Amino acid sequence: MIRRTIVSVALLLATPAVADNDPNRRTDLIAADLHIPEQTFIDCFMDVQPDGDKNPSGRRQKMNKAILLPCLQAANPSISNSMLDTVMDRHRPEGPIRK
Repeated sequence: MIRRTIVSVALLLATPAVADNDPNRRTDLIAADLHIPEQTFIDCFMDVQPDGDKNPSGRRQKMNKAILLPCLQAANPSISNSMLDTVMDRHRPEGPIRK
């Protein structure tokens, strides 16, 4: 019983953190690359609406960026549009968005 509990706790702690509305990206790695706390990234990402088919329209990309970028910049003013694109593409499991 104790062994099972220890294994369960270890698995929970080893599970990478991901955003609730985009469970494919590692929020810990994205936050580290943006030089912000992980919880800040998670909070900023809450209102973003990722596209279900992994191919967001230009309109949706702009809408999400208008939400995400200012929130992230409040935590780290050095985050630029280009930096955000680079970091998000690096951690997108399906690879960079084709524009």
